[in-house]
Amino acid sequence: MVEKWRRMLVFLWLILCILEWKPPCINAATDPNDASALKAMYSSLNSPGQLNQWTGDDPCGQSWKGVSCSGQRVTEIKISGLGLSGQMGWQLSSLTSLTNLDVSNNNIGSDIPYNLPPNLQQLNLGNNNFTGYPPYSISQMTALKYLNLAHNKLQGQLNDMFGQLSSLSTLDLSFNSLTGNLPGSFSSLSSLSSLYLQNNQFTGPINVLADLPLDNLNIAKNHFTGWIPAQLKGINLQKDGNSFNSGPAPPPPPGTPPASKSSSKHKDSGHTHESPSNSGGGSKSGIGGGGIAGILISIIVVGAIIAFFLVKRRSKRASLDIEKLDNQPFAPLASKEVQEMKSIKTSSGISTKTFETSASINLRPPPIDRHKSFDEDDFSKKPVVVKKAITAPTNVTAYSIADLQMATGSFNVDNLLGEGTFGRVYRAQFDDGKVLAVKKIDSSALPGEVSEDFPEIVSNISKLHHPNVMELVGYCSEYSQHLLIYEFHRNGSLHDFLHLLDEDNKPLIWNTRVKIALGTARALEYLHEVCSPSIVHKNIKSANILLDTELNPHLSDSGMGSFMPNADQLLNNNAGAGYNAPEVAMSGQYTIKSDVYSFGVVMLELLTGRKPFDSSRPRSEQSLVRWATPQLHDIDALAKMVDPALKGLYPVKSLSRFADVIALCVQPEPEFRPPMSEVVQALVRLVQRANMSRRTIGNEQGASQRGDNQDTQDYTS
Repeated sequence: MVEKWRRMLVFLWLILCILEWKPPCINAATDPNDASALKAMYSSLNSPGQLNQWTGDDPCGQSWKGVSCSGQRVTEIKISGLGLSGQMGWQLSSLTSLTNLDVSNNNIGSDIPYNLPPNLQQLNLGNNNFTGYPPYSISQMTALKYLNLAHNKLQGQLNDMFGQLSSLSTLDLSFNSLTGNLPGSFSSLSSLSSLYLQNNQFTGPINVLADLPLDNLNIAKNHFTGWIPAQLKGINLQKDGNSFNSGPAPPPPPGTPPASKSSSKHKDSGHTHESPSNSGGGSKSGIGGGGIAGILISIIVVGAIIAFFLVKRRSKRASLDIEKLDNQPFAPLASKEVQEMKSIKTSSGISTKTFETSASINLRPPPIDRHKSFDEDDFSKKPVVVKKAITAPTNVTAYSIADLQMATGSFNVDNLLGEGTFGRVYRAQFDDGKVLAVKKIDSSALPGEVSEDFPEIVSNISKLHHPNVMELVGYCSEYSQHLLIYEFHRNGSLHDFLHLLDEDNKPLIWNTRVKIALGTARALEYLHEVCSPSIVHKNIKSANILLDTELNPHLSDSGMGSFMPNADQLLNNNAGAGYNAPEVAMSGQYTIKSDVYSFGVVMLELLTGRKPFDSSRPRSEQSLVRWATPQLHDIDALAKMVDPALKGLYPVKSLSRFADVIALCVQPEPEFRPPMSEVVQALVRLVQRANMSRRTIGNEQGASQRGDNQDTQDYTS
């Protein structure tokens, strides 16, 4: 009997569960991802009392302050002017239905998060304390109509990220510290009616704004130069506090189409142009459509006949003139006759090389012959259209493809030294015994449309001269191939010494690690503070620090990140190795401060012997910076972090000071990282204060036998 009742109760309970019971998440009126994102945002804002309703679990069902919903999805967050502080949070990208985010007029700080809601139509972050750069993720918000980042502490140059924001009608970047020229993608803001850039530090011309449909433009109190485009003079324009030229603007280059009037067209968008073939009324012209077509056909036929005879006559004359030239004595290259003959030979496809030689000697147009007919003058001008003259670098050696193929065994894989962001590097041994490193630039790094810039790139890189910067000794540019030839260092890279130990590579002793850090710091100090303008390396990593026979460091790829046209895109595509600063991951933009961060990561490698990111380790230890940073000021923890390959042979004070420099370099806020000149001074003081050689044992592989005093002298020179 008892068993019967028990079964009945179980049966009734199951029915109740099926008919009435639902999990709590089903009863909730809000999508769980949206609720989680808002709770994370509430926590990042320091759990403000002004939003005490946000302590629940159901934003839509509980009507949280400032939150609007449609169904289960959050569509608007308006929490302006509540005195909020802290940060915005890092889960906002899951708010995929959010169209309006307004946190303006608060005290929210730190960087603008990269993971913003992707489908926003209005984003208002104005009047806060945001720092850093506008995140590159804004470039993917194709529905964005209103963007306000005004009255913050944004700095640096704008990313070229506006190409897909064709719906944006209002953009306010005023009252920040933004610098540099306006990005070219501004020209794609085809719906922009109001633009506010005042009180920044922008430079250069504003021509990129000329064809935008602007009604309101405020560019006051910047450093703009050049002329104000005519298209902008009929709008509400505020421009005081710049350095615009007051005289008339220079005429446009020949062949430039007339200025677009799009700035006024948008006001008349309600009017449409009448079609030439208006179906309702008769033609206003005295000639019908059929008559016009007949005239056009007649003109084309007559023109074709005339052109045929002209080409035939010109071809006959060209062959006769070539025969004359072959039978005449040599005439000066600058003479009119030879110029014409060489042009004719080029147009006939006989001798392109002859024409190029002629063009390089005399680039001035030939004198006008008043007795020529129109067609003769037209034909003689056609071959004069040549590629722009590019001066080859003279301070480095030009190699041929044939020479490099011989030296590398046709770029055999056996001679492959490594593969980096910009291409592969091969060992090249020449007949005279000289060994060099050949970097074969990948086509993605230098596509065809910008390959003409290669000589200029070579020239710029060849001007870099420093004992710790790898020296460029030559180049090659043939058959659409572009190669750079560098000095060769037999000991390979720092990465190999630290992470690929074998019988040939003994562990680096502490003295040598400090020497490598100091030499690399001096190379960066040279790029950042001696070169003018400053050169941002953008790719500091242990694989780009090559070691010579005495284990002195030589920084490779210097100048590549600054001078290669597609460098930033390639570097961002290859991100994830653990060297990039936080702001680079957010904005994709590199600065001298991001170089300092990457250098700090290299110092951590020297200290710990670990890779910057190692997926084989436990999750809490995979990111070297995240794992090591909290322990850098704890002497006991620091001792456990040191590379086991050192076997405890290091001075404790030197280790501690080395860790202090690392902590400064890898700070998350770029403005708090020191300039490289201060890093160099700190490392020099480290060496001067500690007599490291007397407290360490062993001698680095390949290095000459030197005394303690010589070691210290090397570090401080």
